[in-house]
Amino acid sequence: MSNPIKAIVINKDDNNYSASLSSINSSDLPNENVTIDVLYSTLNYKDGLAITGKGPVVRSFPMVPGIDLVGTVSHSTSDEFKSGDKVILNGFGVGEKHWGGLAQKAALNSDWLIPLPAGISPKQAMQIGTAGYTAMLSVIALEKQGITPDSGEVLVTGANGGVGSFAIYLLNKLGYNVTAATGRMEQSDYLKELGATNVINRDELSTPGKPLQKERFAAAIDSVGSHTLANICASLKYGGVVTACGLAQGMDLPGSVAPFILRGIRLIGIDSVMRPKTDRIEAWDRLASLVAADYLDKISTEITLEQVIDNAEQLMKGKIRGRVVVNCQS
Repeated sequence: MSNPIKAIVINKDDNNYSASLSSINSSDLPNENVTIDVLYSTLNYKDGLAITGKGPVVRSFPMVPGIDLVGTVSHSTSDEFKSGDKVILNGFGVGEKHWGGLAQKAALNSDWLIPLPAGISPKQAMQIGTAGYTAMLSVIALEKQGITPDSGEVLVTGANGGVGSFAIYLLNKLGYNVTAATGRMEQSDYLKELGATNVINRDELSTPGKPLQKERFAAAIDSVGSHTLANICASLKYGGVVTACGLAQGMDLPGSVAPFILRGIRLIGIDSVMRPKTDRIEAWDRLASLVAADYLDKISTEITLEQVIDNAEQLMKGKIRGRVVVNCQS
């Protein structure tokens, strides 16, 4: 028996690109080994691009967007998961190449899933979402490279974005001295509430600079790229580390090898999409132990599937701050 499911569905033909809240049949779901009742998904920037058609995100049509989800397993032929298990999904091309989380049900490969950690609720997992997960991967990378709170100042760029704001919060919780770089200096008080000690204008980093500059930062988490990342490299202390997880300014890196060979700095790439399961579990377990519920409630709003398309339009206009959590069962 095939039951109707509400889902955001994107279609494209020669003349039209459209996204709509549709009713599909459970038999339409992809042929994967785990079926999930989706409790919550999120509305990320990539989902906004997909839904509005403002970026070439979707690879095949029709597509159900939603790069994050948390839910309850309703059917499984995998040895790893059984009916009733709570699971999280981030990445793996879901919402781009494979049907994603903005629906009441999803069918997914068990290799893409991890258990929901003890200590956080399904809603809290999506309040964190890919943004918090990527920030945690970045912080863990700094730790594994030997960066401690005693190492010195840690810079976070794109501070008002999802990854940046979570990075500030996590670093502060772990005792680091954080400097936030932002293009919205009027948000300085908010960034200091998150845990930034110092706030600087992103313009200090976003234009071409000298290949080797005054040593300032022990480490950095960068979601901007381009000249910003090049200037960070040039400003790191001897043995400093920067993680790169975004390209808001651009995907070029107009820098020099000088900081690498004269100061021994390290540049670590952070991929959240195809990350091995062990890394995912480590990051989510750390998040469960570090992130407070009151912080998550402060930075997020909850909507329904019926409100997704309008919110996607608002997101692309820059009119939404913080995390948008989608209740897929309401």
